[in-house]
Amino acid sequence: MSSDTDKKITVTSPLLPDLDEFTALLREIWGSKWITNNGSFHGRLEKELCEYLKVPYISLFTNGTLPLITSLQALRITGEVITTPYSFVATTHSLWWNGIKPVFVDIDPVTGNIDPDRIEAAITPRTTAIMPVHVYGQPCDTERIQRIADTYGLKVIYDAAHAFGVEVNGKSLLNAGDVSTLSFHATKVYNTIEGGALVMHDEEMKRRIDYLKNFGFKNEVEVMAPGINSKMDEVRAAYGLLNLRQVDKAIAARKRTAGIYRVALQDVEGVRCIQDSPGVRHNYSYFPIFIDAEKYGMNRDELYIKMKESNVLGRRYFYPLISEFTTYRGLPSAKPSNLPNAHKLANSVICLPMYHNLTDRDMDRVVECIIKK
Repeated sequence: MSSDTDKKITVTSPLLPDLDEFTALLREIWGSKWITNNGSFHGRLEKELCEYLKVPYISLFTNGTLPLITSLQALRITGEVITTPYSFVATTHSLWWNGIKPVFVDIDPVTGNIDPDRIEAAITPRTTAIMPVHVYGQPCDTERIQRIADTYGLKVIYDAAHAFGVEVNGKSLLNAGDVSTLSFHATKVYNTIEGGALVMHDEEMKRRIDYLKNFGFKNEVEVMAPGINSKMDEVRAAYGLLNLRQVDKAIAARKRTAGIYRVALQDVEGVRCIQDSPGVRHNYSYFPIFIDAEKYGMNRDELYIKMKESNVLGRRYFYPLISEFTTYRGLPSAKPSNLPNAHKLANSVICLPMYHNLTDRDMDRVVECIIKK
């Protein structure tokens, strides 16, 4: 008989709709024989997401990277874009695919978000936009970033892949900047298996985005721009409609887990957790801890390996920095001396298991790995 410790605790687990309910919707799709190209489930999901997220317009995509790429096309961004090295590679890859030079600036040592104090010094005559990331769903300082953008005539594109449903003082974080992009990947709080979305402020931009994600077609005979094919299909839209019904319950479960972790780890020397921010409705998409090796008694990698040996899987997220990858390390802004806070966080972070169906015993095992050195 296997022991409790034989069970592998993964770093994440997908939110899945009820299989019988999903099957019923699949029967509808099979009956209609309309499986893509803006069918009824696609339209319903866009409408319900606008209502849930408190945003005026949204466009669905087949994954979370294509909204980034498309937003840069829609806003006609060129030259240089100021961004963060502390993110998933898709953030910077979207710039590279558009022939745009990423310019990295350092991050806030507490939140991991781009540091507004570093942005102005990085602006050049070639700068056209700022691309911040709401890291772990923690809101960036959107007001300061917008003031800088307004002063220098720059666009602001938020990578909000982690920020589904996050609100600040009752208002959606996704309404900041010129556009915000979302990921609905299986690892996210809310998922459509693979998927994503772009949030915009006006009908004209919505129309332009919808053209660009469908080859640029305006109608059967007019192509308005060199777009790509990145539409969400009906199967994933139906799946997403069902997951939207249960996402609040999943977030509540994640919040409980975050509270248990914080209380259990609050007196462990050398372990830091990110705390909730006043006035913010968090989604608890991740639970990162940061290890001070000198105080804790072992470094991050040693703890990571120890956890893995105990069948508790953490993730060093984000490590390495984007600026350390071959494609980007030669950029002047990628020098480690330019990014001390980013390097410190990347070398000390472990994201603990965080999902809606973690059991109390699972959480106990995670905490035991960290406390019992």
